[in-house]
Amino acid sequence: MIELDASAVLLQWAAGGMLFVWVTTRRRVVGLGYGWTMRIVYGLMALGGLLLAWKFGWEPWRDVPAAGLLLLCFYGLFQSYQRRSVGVSGQRQIAEKRSARVAEMTGIDRSDKLKSGDGPEFDPRLDLAAALVGFAGVVAAGLIAGTPVWLSLFRMVIGALFLGAVSDAMLLGHWYLVQPGLDRSLLGELVRWTGILWLPETLAFLIPTGMISVLDGTIADGYNGLLGWFWVACVFTTIGLVIATLLALREKDYSAVMAATGLLYLAILMGFGIDLVARAALSF
Repeated sequence: MIELDASAVLLQWAAGGMLFVWVTTRRRVVGLGYGWTMRIVYGLMALGGLLLAWKFGWEPWRDVPAAGLLLLCFYGLFQSYQRRSVGVSGQRQIAEKRSARVAEMTGIDRSDKLKSGDGPEFDPRLDLAAALVGFAGVVAAGLIAGTPVWLSLFRMVIGALFLGAVSDAMLLGHWYLVQPGLDRSLLGELVRWTGILWLPETLAFLIPTGMISVLDGTIADGYNGLLGWFWVACVFTTIGLVIATLLALREKDYSAVMAATGLLYLAILMGFGIDLVARAALSF
């Protein structure tokens, strides 16, 4: 059996989210605003977890790393904003190539507008550092969340990775509205990670004592087994949506990215059902 703790869930979400933010920002193609948005979102999640911990029970081994994640998120935000005039090298190179093609066809040269300031760019390794510090807290949360300890730890770490991947995929999909020329392979990478992590995330809650015990009535979920069958629906719907999203991204039209983002809205809801519904059922 496991404990459903809101502070631990928010830390999971923030740590996994920041890891996959780094997966995207390390390529130096996505605009700075994407990183600003994500660091604010996950930093506030970490802050929310700390406030809940302060109110309902402080766990130093879990919450001190959560505070570290929060500080690194906002330090990364500060550094990125401070170096905004330099921009992002990959994004700038793409813009320069497109500007050159336009100049060849029309004679209009806009290269002067693409010049950036001097100095170093934002270092995306700060996003990775925030994730690693956060995962130290995730590990601690897993050690105290239930028994057997190895299973509790496995569920906590895999859950963090899975929630982070599906959340970042959905949020990155929206960024294509801001940066429409962005290579869709970045979104495809996160969707594929979601599909890969779906299997261990599902297996984590099937290992005894797990959701099979809820389905066969050994564990009463308080709703006559309804939570168990809702969990099964979440499992199959999530992987179905992941496959549908990957198929949508194969289409050449720009609208395919927006269709994929819409599918990811549903995937994030179902994906969270896999993790949170199982935790709720097994915490009765």
